Amino acid sequence: MTSARLLTLLSLLQTSREWPGSELADRLGVSPRTVRRDVERLRDLGYPVEATMGPAGGYRLVAGTAMPPLLVDDEEAVAIAVALRTAAGHPVGGIEEASLRALAKLEQVLPSRLRQRVGALNAATVALLGEAGPRIDPDDLTTVAVAAASRRGLRFAYRRAGEDGEDDRLVEPYRLVAAGRRWYLVAYDLGRDDWRIFRMDRVRRPRPTGVPNAPRRPPDEDAAAYVTRKLYSLVPTYRALVTLRAPADEVPAARLGEVEPIDADSCRLRTHEDTVEWLAQRLTMLGCEFTVHEPPELIAYLRSLGARALRATGG
Repeated sequence: MTSARLLTLLSLLQTSREWPGSELADRLGVSPRTVRRDVERLRDLGYPVEATMGPAGGYRLVAGTAMPPLLVDDEEAVAIAVALRTAAGHPVGGIEEASLRALAKLEQVLPSRLRQRVGALNAATVALLGEAGPRIDPDDLTTVAVAAASRRGLRFAYRRAGEDGEDDRLVEPYRLVAAGRRWYLVAYDLGRDDWRIFRMDRVRRPRPTGVPNAPRRPPDEDAAAYVTRKLYSLVPTYRALVTLRAPADEVPAARLGEVEPIDADSCRLRTHEDTVEWLAQRLTMLGCEFTVHEPPELIAYLRSLGARALRATGG
């Protein structure tokens, strides 16, 4: 038996399917008896290959008690290296050191051509992670992920925003979503009888109940889109009504909002932003006189800003 054939057999078995012995024999160009001998050799090396008997039987690789060497192709090796480098900067507590250790071991055994690719990609890539977020216990994250994957109930204590107290929550987990430096759990809250989004850094002592989730329609097939939509809906929106002393055709409506002509020298602008600071900046950068009719928060901010600017010039 050649090493190349053994590696090819292992590569086939690592796919998530069961292979009939005859199909493996055809793929390898050997007899079914040789396939059986090769499978035994893989077992001797620590790979847990399971065999099922009968006409529909075959071979498949199952989870074992120990982790034997993995066989990956070039593209998979590069993907793993990049993922480990990214994980080293993630807010899951304790994962940075483990990721760097695993990356060091992987780079040791990579062929020189792949080490160069991984090194070039890492050197040319900068992750925009923003400011450091709160840390997450990796055991808690794993517990929640297993419950979501197995569609089993979950109970945990949840710390409310801005409060020291905790609520006991009983949920049916649906998906985990990583957004920037935060993790969110999308789950059906049985106590509130509705879908909820939970920040994982506020989840305490998660424990599976073992109870299967009830069949129910998820809030969105795309959990990431659902979380994004919900988070944006929580951001305050300030809607402004402003009279601009400028012709409507000179105002960049595509970037500002809805522009309605009043006369040849003025127009009315309707726009919105999530902060009055950004609204004020956009208006003052237009280079024309304007009058703000609403909201009152923007009027108050512009008065304060104007007084500050006047003081800065010695006025």
